[in-house]
Amino acid sequence: MLTIRLARIGKKKHPFYRVVVTERSRPRNGRFVEIVGTYDPQKKPSAVKLNNERVQYWIGKGAQPTETVRSLIRNPKPA
Repeated sequence: MLTIRLARIGKKKHPFYRVVVTERSRPRNGRFVEIVGTYDPQKKPSAVKLNNERVQYWIGKGAQPTETVRSLIRNPKPA
């Protein structure tokens, strides 16, 4: 089963995340199918860049977003 979730790529104490489509059983930063956006919580306000077309495509294919990603999709903040 596919999931849309965050994969951390930031340095220690400076988080930065990719929004990725991956299999649910894979590790957090493991192999993924596609990068569909980024999330930077360090900026004020938080910067979210999502490719909404690809996100909707994967949701249509059955991918389930995590709670955090679902909130980012629902309430996008400008990047």
